[in-house]
Amino acid sequence: MITPTKGIAPDRALLAVGAQIIMQLDHPLTVSQTWARLREWRRGHDHPAPLSFGWFVLALDVLHALDLVDLRDDLLTRKAAHAAPAQR
Repeated sequence: MITPTKGIAPDRALLAVGAQIIMQLDHPLTVSQTWARLREWRRGHDHPAPLSFGWFVLALDVLHALDLVDLRDDLLTRKAAHAAPAQR
């Protein structure tokens, strides 16, 4: 479910859908706006596999669990990723 399996196509895996969601969040958006942009993006990039709103919410849950998105004042925002400092 989170990663592609025999029964879950790569473009429907929650990590793949989460990455697609992150690409839509170039600025804060409502959940509905993010959902609409993701559907439009998937249509334009040859991802014909059906994606339900419930699956979209599960992908948002994964992103939140990974501390990659935040919801404040009804707006989804992408959090900045910080790489671990290099060890010497």
